[in-house]
Amino acid sequence: MRTTLKKIIYFILQLEARLVVWKYKPKIIAITGSVGKTSTKDAIYAVLKGVTYVRKSEKSYNSQIGLPLTILGVPNGWNNLHLWLRNLAKGLWLVVYPHKYPEWLVLEVGVGKPDDMRTTASWLRTDVVVMTAIGETPVHVEFFESRKHLVEEKEKLIKTLKRDGFLVLNADDETILEMKHKTKNRVVTYGFKEGSDILASGENIAYDDVGIPRGIIFRIDEGGKSLPVEIDGVFGKNHIYAVLASLAIASALKFNLLDAISALRNYDAPPGRMRILPGENGTLIIDDSYNSSPHASTSALQTLGELKPKGRRIAVLGDMLELGRHTKEEHEKIGGIAKENVEILLVVGQRAKSIKDGALASGMKEKAIFEFGNARETGEFLKTFIKEGDIILVKGSQGMRMERAVAMILKDKENKERLLVRQEKEWLAKE
Repeated sequence: MRTTLKKIIYFILQLEARLVVWKYKPKIIAITGSVGKTSTKDAIYAVLKGVTYVRKSEKSYNSQIGLPLTILGVPNGWNNLHLWLRNLAKGLWLVVYPHKYPEWLVLEVGVGKPDDMRTTASWLRTDVVVMTAIGETPVHVEFFESRKHLVEEKEKLIKTLKRDGFLVLNADDETILEMKHKTKNRVVTYGFKEGSDILASGENIAYDDVGIPRGIIFRIDEGGKSLPVEIDGVFGKNHIYAVLASLAIASALKFNLLDAISALRNYDAPPGRMRILPGENGTLIIDDSYNSSPHASTSALQTLGELKPKGRRIAVLGDMLELGRHTKEEHEKIGGIAKENVEILLVVGQRAKSIKDGALASGMKEKAIFEFGNARETGEFLKTFIKEGDIILVKGSQGMRMERAVAMILKDKENKERLLVRQEKEWLAKE
């Protein structure tokens, strides 16, 4: 569709969304940060859906158009004008005619460039704001004058809090924790740092009866109580933090924490975020193909390094995009971290050559490193390279489409539309 027509449609959708929020007055939880937004959103949704009528942002709808789509409960129309017009009609019908509407909305709010927060979410009045993590070199930093300016953009979401609303902060991220000084609202913290309101400890990999890793276990301390938490089907601290954020909200709202923990055990973790998937030839895939950043890549590699597979630990790392002047340095750092955590390294894309350079500089043998131009080439190689017992981590920025490599070695290909990211026909049609 033409740009002008899109702008008109987006304007009307946002107007309808604002009217719907005004009419139905749902309680709103808004989540931002540079990593972990979608996992956090899904964990919060898992806790709330057992006690109330709740709606969450679908997939990663966190943009200027994504929020209205979620509020109105309509799909992305992509380039289909008929579908967009139908969305507008549904939005109008929701405004003029009474409907049963969610009591809670759980919304992701992303920023990609200066002033995004004002245009995306400044019109919201929120009951809870969750700040996940920023990291030293956050994604999208190339579009801002500095990391500080990106942080200031995300902080604007705090100003949307109602007087009786509360702010949920990741205490392990110093930049996030400093945001407690940006509000007079109640602040609830979570993390592994002593003094956190929801304090985590004892994280470990959970293995099944035959020694295959199946998830993560840890404990939380809250209000004098110590409780075990077990999450199946995922790895990584990003999921622990997502669960902690959801339990921080449950605690603040006086929900039963045992019920909340039970709801989280098999929560519907989003595809492409450290999901455990059976691979071909008796392998295990850690699918982290949704996106990438230095902070997230470091965490994923360290998680892989903690595992004890019967075979090899293989990392497949694509370009990390939108890092601007930090690009070469950050890729080289990831190469050094890979050397300490894997036996085999595959690098994919032009920028990822610096991952190889970093790994070699740290002492990794050249014969353990393989280079590829794109995800499809990588997948073709993996099909004949992987062996029983191997664990394969696949990660890269969205533009690298690393899910294509995952699809080629996935055991359950019949369900790849449900298991993998970017399986919509609009994405599959893109090169």
